[in-house]
Amino acid sequence: MNERIKEKTGEKIKLGISACLMGQNVRYNGGHTHDPFLTKTLGQYVDYVPVCPEVECGLSVPREAMRLVGDPSNPSLVTIKTGIDFTGQMKEWGKNRLDALQNENLCGFIFKSKSPSSGMERVKVYGKNNVPANTGVGIWARMFMDRFPLLPVEEEGRLHDPVLRENFIQRIFVFKRFQATRTKGTNRGDLVDFHTRHKLLIMAHSPAHYREMGKFVADAKHHSPETLYDDYAALLNSAMSLRATTAKHINVMMHIMGYFKKQLSADEKQELLEIINRFKNHYVPLIVPITLLNHYVRKYQEPYLKTQVYLTPHPSELGLRNHV
Repeated sequence: MNERIKEKTGEKIKLGISACLMGQNVRYNGGHTHDPFLTKTLGQYVDYVPVCPEVECGLSVPREAMRLVGDPSNPSLVTIKTGIDFTGQMKEWGKNRLDALQNENLCGFIFKSKSPSSGMERVKVYGKNNVPANTGVGIWARMFMDRFPLLPVEEEGRLHDPVLRENFIQRIFVFKRFQATRTKGTNRGDLVDFHTRHKLLIMAHSPAHYREMGKFVADAKHHSPETLYDDYAALLNSAMSLRATTAKHINVMMHIMGYFKKQLSADEKQELLEIINRFKNHYVPLIVPITLLNHYVRKYQEPYLKTQVYLTPHPSELGLRNHV
């Protein structure tokens, strides 16, 4: 872990995950959908809490396949051939499982895509004419997201997209740091420190939230200590849910460059501008200009930038910025 983001050495992030993605043979056909990136790469930094809603609610392995039927906003979970409705059984189990997960201090959840129990979005729902529409959410996934609306969630299929992968992993590391800050209490100074270190990362996701959250923190003393962290958490989640685009990254990098305007030589400024332009035109990945900026931070010992999470938001060993 990099010192800039002040992670506690050896303390892993705790994530919920669909058990089949861990290689557990819990699928309806007795198989699994093991994802090596999740277990072997991300797994170096994460402790997983596996959940298989279908098995845990009492169904067998193997079992008859199921699907969602009815109103997409409140569908039923029904076996395909025999038409047995397991909606009530799933929801009753789900309430107790959510209560147990409340005590796990999760920083997010990775769902199995397209699953009638665990799919996060675009799950097939069969209507009156037995025609499917990709408008549903799995029964368990919906219950989880309703119970924990601020937790980062994603599907394993979407994590194959480099931009979505980097965004989700950024979010879980941010949530972990926020969680650690919050466990200290509701001290306003700790929140100000957290926000200060995350300013440029927030800007990269949403300049509008960057401005709004800056005003919120500046006015922190006028907020109730009981609601201060909850209100900030909602803004943070809203900001981090937005993608950090190429244009927004360039905006942040130019902002960072302003801190070096007196130190950089003409050649260094030219080199940095050329690298940023190459990133803009998609000739080099994000890691290239970020590496050069980190070099200048070390070389010139710029105190504010040394604290900025944006420059190292997650372990470099994950290689996430090598592909965006």
